[in-house]
Amino acid sequence: MDTQNPSAPPRAQSAPADNPTRTRRHGGGITHDNTRHTTRFVVIGNHLVQHKELSLLAIGLSCHLQSLPTGAGADIKSLAARFPEGPTRIAAALRELEAHGYLRRERHRTQTGRIVTRTVSCNQPHASRREPVDTGCPPAKRTPPPQRRTVQKSLPAVPQPSSTAPALLQTATDLLATLRRHDPRLLLSATETAHLVPGVAAWLERDVAPGAVRHALTTGLPDDPLRRPAALLAHRLTDRLPPPPPFRTPSAAAPPPRHPLRNCEGCDRGFRAPESESHCRDCRAAVASLP
Repeated sequence: MDTQNPSAPPRAQSAPADNPTRTRRHGGGITHDNTRHTTRFVVIGNHLVQHKELSLLAIGLSCHLQSLPTGAGADIKSLAARFPEGPTRIAAALRELEAHGYLRRERHRTQTGRIVTRTVSCNQPHASRREPVDTGCPPAKRTPPPQRRTVQKSLPAVPQPSSTAPALLQTATDLLATLRRHDPRLLLSATETAHLVPGVAAWLERDVAPGAVRHALTTGLPDDPLRRPAALLAHRLTDRLPPPPPFRTPSAAAPPPRHPLRNCEGCDRGFRAPESESHCRDCRAAVASLP
């Protein structure tokens, strides 16, 4: 008969949009025949296996990764050798898991200096690497990043003296060592002092008294904390260097007169003396000692 059953629906009704795995047909759908596992099992969360954004390949690959023992190969080459999907599809699935927080790939430096990639599979996604949730994944040992070396900026150059007399350099050293008595912020290290000594010596050899040098270095310092007191002193030694003292013509002292040679009238010994002297020094002393 060609009469249609009016009670039958014209076509099968679609499953609810919120859960496409469920069906409205009475008695249809999946049922489970479960046996409790006691060995060789892994716990997989429903948030993964029923994920609404991950592909089926990504979900299955994450289940496989969570079942692997620590240290097993989890790179694209190893997975492509294990499954028929090929490296392109496996790489895409790994990127899905990484984007949703089920996978991390980290680069580490071994003790031999070699760079290796470590795959970390997590059984729960976490939104932030900085604030991880308790995922059950043991934290991977991370190689501590190399500490940055703070490069100390070199001190400015200072004037150089024309003389390196030990007494001059010692005076300059003593002057720098006492600056902290006038301002505790001017506490200098031995290296900083050795760098500044020639600049102070250049001032001292220009006829600047030690007190005047100290006054020029310690007066008018800023009230703020001094980050590099040695650099400030080096700048002042250069910027405030006084001019050289005026040139002085050395006085030409007249050489002592050379008296003519004569004979002593007392002992007839030759001696040099002005014409007014007739006796040598010994004879004059003998005459002076007579009563």
